[in-house]
Amino acid sequence: MAIKIIGTSHISPESLKKVESIIREKNPQIVAVELDRRRLAALLSKEKARPRLKDIRRVGLKGWLFAMIGAWIEQKLGKKVGVAPGAEMLKAISTAQEVGSKIALIDQDIEVTLKRFSKSLTWKEKGRFVADIIKSLLFRKGITFNLAKVPSQQVIQKLLNEVRLRYPNVYRVLVTERNVYMAQSLARLAKRFPEAEILAVVGAGHEREIAGLLKRYLKQKQDITSELDN
Repeated sequence: MAIKIIGTSHISPESLKKVESIIREKNPQIVAVELDRRRLAALLSKEKARPRLKDIRRVGLKGWLFAMIGAWIEQKLGKKVGVAPGAEMLKAISTAQEVGSKIALIDQDIEVTLKRFSKSLTWKEKGRFVADIIKSLLFRKGITFNLAKVPSQQVIQKLLNEVRLRYPNVYRVLVTERNVYMAQSLARLAKRFPEAEILAVVGAGHEREIAGLLKRYLKQKQDITSELDN
């Protein structure tokens, strides 16, 4: 019947409140989240993940390093605002369970994404990555915004454009390919449950493109909205 997409920040207290209030207000039949089984298990696990040689072999060194560095950065930023990375996804799941909604995991398997990352990252992009980290640490350069809130769409687009220009292969693997996967997952849900109200919770950087892809895949048969339409 309808698909509504809401964009979140993975370490934002604002996102926790927003996700819970919208799910309670809409009481959708299905809550779809930007997770796969492995990432959900990691978020639910009490134990801290330890580096293992077989993990590096499975996803590739570059993909493994990216995951470790990314997780470390998110943890550091999350501590600043008092929110663990991915808490809004867990909040979406727990609230969905409370109101009786079905839960759907719509993201691509993290191992597939990291393998693709390992194969796609070029030497030029690795050099730029090191240079950008040094610039940000030494000269405090980069786009700034309030970590406690979901960035504005203007800031999000600026960030995405910079990543697309400086790291085209990274952007393709982490953003474009996953947007397609998640949009296809939602389209399959819509076709399987044509009368269901579906609420999708995704990172704010994915929201706009997923909504556009869905309208194309479903040919406007469903009512597809995102917060950007409001």
